[in-house]
Amino acid sequence: MAGHEPHTDEEAPNGAQPEGAHMGQPGQGVMPELDATELAESCVPAADVPRASDGAALQIQLDAFLADHEERLIGFRRDLHMHPELSFEEHRTTERIIEELTAAGLQPTVLPKGTGLICDIGPSDGPTVALRADIDALPLQDEKGVSYASTAAQVCHACGHDVHTTVLLGAALFLARQAAEGLLPGRVRLLFQPAEEVAGGALSVMAAGGIADVDRIFALHCDPRFEVGQIGVRVGPITAACDRVSVKVTGSGGHTARPHLTGDLVYALAKIVTELPAALSRRVDPRSSLSLVWGRVVAGSVANAIPDEGLAEGTVRCLDDEAWHKAPEMMRSLLDSVAGAYDVKAELEYTRIVPPAVNEATSVQMIRDAAGQMLGEEAVVPTPQSLGGEDFGWYLESIPGALARLGVRSPGGTDYDLHRGDFDVDERCIAIGVRVMAATALTALWEGRRPTGAETVEGATLS
Repeated sequence: MAGHEPHTDEEAPNGAQPEGAHMGQPGQGVMPELDATELAESCVPAADVPRASDGAALQIQLDAFLADHEERLIGFRRDLHMHPELSFEEHRTTERIIEELTAAGLQPTVLPKGTGLICDIGPSDGPTVALRADIDALPLQDEKGVSYASTAAQVCHACGHDVHTTVLLGAALFLARQAAEGLLPGRVRLLFQPAEEVAGGALSVMAAGGIADVDRIFALHCDPRFEVGQIGVRVGPITAACDRVSVKVTGSGGHTARPHLTGDLVYALAKIVTELPAALSRRVDPRSSLSLVWGRVVAGSVANAIPDEGLAEGTVRCLDDEAWHKAPEMMRSLLDSVAGAYDVKAELEYTRIVPPAVNEATSVQMIRDAAGQMLGEEAVVPTPQSLGGEDFGWYLESIPGALARLGVRSPGGTDYDLHRGDFDVDERCIAIGVRVMAATALTALWEGRRPTGAETVEGATLS
């Protein structure tokens, strides 16, 4: 999920509101804070205020929970880091999560393919909010000299999924306590999702009914661009669609001394490789950031023979949902035009991978309010868009929700980028993530219980 230079406020795609929009003040009715006067007049200590939606009481409850659990959660993260598993192979990881949830009195259900799980907390007669974490690792060698380095050759948690999993587990254990005390005004659905790195996991969760009856969905993703203690938020597209394309070009072949007697396949392939990205970018609004980049081009075996076959492979990335849907047909039309001019045949194989992850405004406001109350308003910062892909976008195609960035870099420390063998985090981010995920779930549940027609965040709309 590499970074990308953000659009200016005037250039926000999709008509989406610019980054940081509607983040000046907390939304109406979201985890209301009891002020000192109200607490004094009531003569009730903040810790004893029964309503879980009160930010002061929730802060104290989370402080107490993390005092007991933070060290254990760090140990759990390190265990996952030492035993990473690739996509759809996360059997041990799934078993470890189940052990912890079952010990807390919860009843997780393993997904049909055998890895990943779904688990509900709280009553089903209110709104339902989903919290998602991805659990798979990458095929990379761990290059860190730490005691918890990966014990699996060429497999490493280099994208922070071990942190995501631990944060969701911590939030789950806290919310299970809240539910046992009758403090959950609805249901929280935990989605421990497999296979994000190969982009099939979200679809497998959805096929298993993972977001059935879910009103909103939220997730955090580690981001080493931000220091630990910061939460990055953005309304609208936060990550891009990412698809794979393969163009196979065929012709009659021939001698390089007589290119006029055959289709000059290499020349035609070069034209396709250079002209298609430029032409494609002119067919859509430039604010969509539609980008075709080739990663592999192959043709021929000797210098003096025009080959009869060539291949180009690459990726298409896009921040705009409408442009993403139109991209395959636009590519086919342009490809036929270029190939026809050089008397060769070109076949396009276009594979959908993930759509853009488009954050819905009200859901972003909920994260902003929850994080602001738990960490302080200064901790919530705008985040740039990324042209990296994230299969959380599949959920956001169906229901409103938001993905936020979890700061993991030590203040003044080394910036370890994602998808590198030396990537690591400041483990204080785990407690931060637990606070934000738990508070966001409660915020969304209390908002979901508001009567129809109640005042909402100004300008926020459901997607």
